[in-house]
Parts: sequence; C-alpha cells; structure tokens
Amino acid sequence: MSRIGKSPVAISEGVTVVIENNSVTVKGKLGELSQELSPNITVKEEEGNLILERGSESKTDRAQHGLMRALLNNMIEGVSKGFTKELELVGVGYRASNQGQKLDLALGFSHNIVLSIAPEVKVETISEKGKNPIVKLTSFDKQLVGQVAAKIRGFRRPEPYKGKGVKFVGEELRRKAGKSA
Repeated sequence: MSRIGKSPVAISEGVTVVIENNSVTVKGKLGELSQELSPNITVKEEEGNLILERGSESKTDRAQHGLMRALLNNMIEGVSKGFTKELELVGVGYRASNQGQKLDLALGFSHNIVLSIAPEVKVETISEKGKNPIVKLTSFDKQLVGQVAAKIRGFRRPEPYKGKGVKFVGEELRRKAGKSA
C-alpha cells in the first residue's frame, strides 16, 4: 500500500470540496481548482478528510494513488494559503521590473526579455541597493507557479564558475574551480 496514498487529506477551514463523477473541485478564499482523477482511483469525504482508494494493486494504480493524493493536498493547501517562489538575479547589470503582469528582465543579452505572466500568478519585483534583484511569484496553483519560475530561470541558468544567472532563493549551486595555473 502506498504510504502517501494511504494518509488522508485534511480539508482546512473555509475550503469546500465537490466530488463529481471522476473529478474533484476545490474552492477557497484564494481561488478555485479542479482535477480529473485516474479512472481506478476513488475519493470519499469523511469527517473533514478526503480518503483515496485504488481499484487494484497494479504498478500504475499504486503510482496514481500517491500522485492523486499529492495533487489534491496541493490544491487544498493552494486555495487556503497559496504558494510562493522567489528568484534571485545574480550578475552585474541584471535587473527586473514589472508593470502589472508584464515582467521585464535585463539578463545581459542585447535586448530585454518581456514576459507576459498568467493572470492567476501575481508577480512582484524587489530591487534594493547593494543586493541582487528578486522576482517574487505568488499563486494558488502550485504547478503554474513552478512552471512560470522554471521558464524565467531558463532564460539564464546559473553557471557553475561564478554563479551568474537566475537562481531560486536559497538554492545551493555546485561550484567548479577555475583554470589552475
């Protein structure tokens, strides 16, 4: 039995869960999310918890059991608390600014990169003198925040020698030694 799939998902206060056919819709103060379930996974609501059960012991059903539980947990946590990712721009002349949902990045290319961000994701740029600029992404959808953050990081990945590029705040980079004389 899957250890993750076995544990029930607690429904926090202010969150409503609607289970219809093979989909689950979660509504909270920050937004609304819905997820299609695997055909062999069933969901029941008991005493403020969601309990997932699988139809068989096949390898795919066991894998889907844990996955669906994790997705539902992330949905409930997202509509009640939300998720935040912070990216740090490390490099001389690297800048970030935003106007509404348009993020303008200067990452050392001949032109600035202008990225339109989905309306579900709130973007904020923090620029303090003497510190690296930070891009803060906030949303109720964990997958969407991660996808936008990965896209921004993909424009200029951190290089292993000086560490210049776009990195997550708190990320430990593997540094290499330079040329030895």
